Amino acid sequence: MKTQCELALMILLSVSFAPGQEKKLNTGRIDELTGLKGKLNEHEGVYKVSLPRTDLKVSVDGWEMPPFMGLTSWAAFMPGRKGEAMVMGDLVLMQDEVNPVMSAALDNGLQVTALHNHFFFDVPKAYFMHIGGEGDAEMLARGVRAALDTVRKIRAAAPQPAQGFRSGKMPAQSSLDANTLQKLLGVAGDVKDGMFKAVFGRTTKMPCGCEAGKEMGVNTWAAFAGTDDDAVVDGDFAVLEGELQPVLKSLRTSGVNIVAIHSHMTHEDPRILFLHYWARGKVAELARAVRSALEAQSK
Repeated sequence: MKTQCELALMILLSVSFAPGQEKKLNTGRIDELTGLKGKLNEHEGVYKVSLPRTDLKVSVDGWEMPPFMGLTSWAAFMPGRKGEAMVMGDLVLMQDEVNPVMSAALDNGLQVTALHNHFFFDVPKAYFMHIGGEGDAEMLARGVRAALDTVRKIRAAAPQPAQGFRSGKMPAQSSLDANTLQKLLGVAGDVKDGMFKAVFGRTTKMPCGCEAGKEMGVNTWAAFAGTDDDAVVDGDFAVLEGELQPVLKSLRTSGVNIVAIHSHMTHEDPRILFLHYWARGKVAELARAVRSALEAQSK
């Protein structure tokens, strides 16, 4: 005889797990929408589509690396809890593909959760962009297709990856108006040799119980160089997990390039993610882009 506690536990488990187990993915439709032929792992209930980067020859430390060794883009689908499906994936991208693909993913219902390298001394340099999302399975599959189609479009126009942003030579000396930047960003900054840097601190707690803040590296910063009409900005946003997608969308809408998304610490509470960025243009427009992202972060 089962005790009342055992019976209650069985009922709870059946309620908790039955909905996800009843959901079935339309794998044929995922193939159709992504343009790829996937493979089902029946044990895990995961359907995975893959696309080796056979369109480029990538060498690592002088060795031409086969796609099998880690140069394959993929997206894995499984039944979701809150939505119909969940997707996770990793896209192998060249530097000139990263930001157009990121915009395509964000605009089509996907999240971008990390951006980093996997190798040293790779030519051309490869980056890996992790994606995720939960919701309508067809929407997610279309998002994956939009990202991959963006890669195809870029490589069709230029078979070899670009070696830069094609923005021309920078002014020899910086001569920025610090007062204008301080007004646009709403914070006092540091000035050096005509350049300007603003830092926005926040705090988190480390495992020792110590509070880490601005001077310990828990901060958002923006550094500007050049002239008022031709400037660059680079920096780092420190964001909570729930702030990452709004900040990415804001920066990409403003034409700012994202160059890395990763963590700087472990076991901090709350968890802080860092995204690094780069852009070039009129300094006022760049400052407004940073300010817009700061506002998106605080909503």
